[in-house]
Amino acid sequence: MRSIELFAGAGGLGIGLHRAGFHPVQVIEWNRYCCDTLRANKQRQIADISDWNLVEGDVRSIDFTAYEGQIDLVSGGPPCQPFSVGGKHRAQTDTRDMFPEAIRAVRQTKPRAFMFENVKGLTRTTFRNYFEYIRLQLEHPDVMADAGEDWADHLARLERHHTSKVRSDLHYRVVARVLNAANYGVPQRRERVVFVGFRDDLSVEWAFPEASHSLDALLWEQTHGDYWERHDLPTHDRVLSPRAQERAAQLTEQPQERPWRTVRDAIHDLPDPEAQPDLACVVANHRFQPGARTYAGHTGSPLDEPAKTLKAGVHGVPGGENMLARPDGSVRYFTVRESARLQTFPDSFLLQGAWTEAMRQLGNAVPVELARIVGADVARQLERGADQ
Repeated sequence: MRSIELFAGAGGLGIGLHRAGFHPVQVIEWNRYCCDTLRANKQRQIADISDWNLVEGDVRSIDFTAYEGQIDLVSGGPPCQPFSVGGKHRAQTDTRDMFPEAIRAVRQTKPRAFMFENVKGLTRTTFRNYFEYIRLQLEHPDVMADAGEDWADHLARLERHHTSKVRSDLHYRVVARVLNAANYGVPQRRERVVFVGFRDDLSVEWAFPEASHSLDALLWEQTHGDYWERHDLPTHDRVLSPRAQERAAQLTEQPQERPWRTVRDAIHDLPDPEAQPDLACVVANHRFQPGARTYAGHTGSPLDEPAKTLKAGVHGVPGGENMLARPDGSVRYFTVRESARLQTFPDSFLLQGAWTEAMRQLGNAVPVELARIVGADVARQLERGADQ
């Protein structure tokens, strides 16, 4: 199926969707470091992106009308700084808000479906009206703002149009949900809001995939299963937080879901870059980064839990979220390769740039596995519709 990928970043969403069966005719990204990463992996013939038509440039300068009626999916992660908890919270007043361009791409291509991802902060009470504004624009992309029309006035007009039951224009059925990547097998607690829309004429009935993994299943495995034995850990390293112990004690039967994947699950077979630098340097993007330290609010990710959310940061990479916390209380920064695993990128995929820049690319990325799971469900629905 043919797709267009906007705001591709380091490629997490696009790789996942490629694995779900979508093949982009255009992949657009303006950041030169991200483009360097994508080009380097194309040149290395990494299967997931080897045939991507990468366009380095500003999406605002691209006309999508040539693809009208030819695209199955438009996807992307519009820049999230306007809504990020770590950002400046300017929302619709922030010139980095690229949702209008995502909506324009939908309007011009009229795809059968779309999928957009953004930070959980977009759902905060402060942004609630603007969240609704985005959703209604995605449902009715042909109802454009008039010249000089304030966004709040445009929202009111969209609300009137939406409730009028007039559906002669381009119309999508849109659902949005906050998904925790850990619930889908990603070794990271990463909550993101995902918008999925299907064109109205497809008569689609769809819901987000059910969660397949859970915290309770992990706690059960750690208290009744073979988690510690599987990782060959001595008794003194089998450490659960007091809160985890309390929750585990309340479990009376084994959960049906699979266990959340932990940091240890993700990186256990990699050499320690601090203790084994000679072995670690053989692994791509796996170099020790010195300087990690703990302080209030920056305590790192425990080895035997999913990682905290990897973040890009407005003023550089925050230390707490991008650090590993060992059972003995010591900490170190995750390497780029370890962070890529926490985002479920393939080991064959290389990140370009220094540690800070590579970590910024990963902090902005969509976990590959989350994109694949949601994308595969969208693809199945589109294939089902094509057969009807």
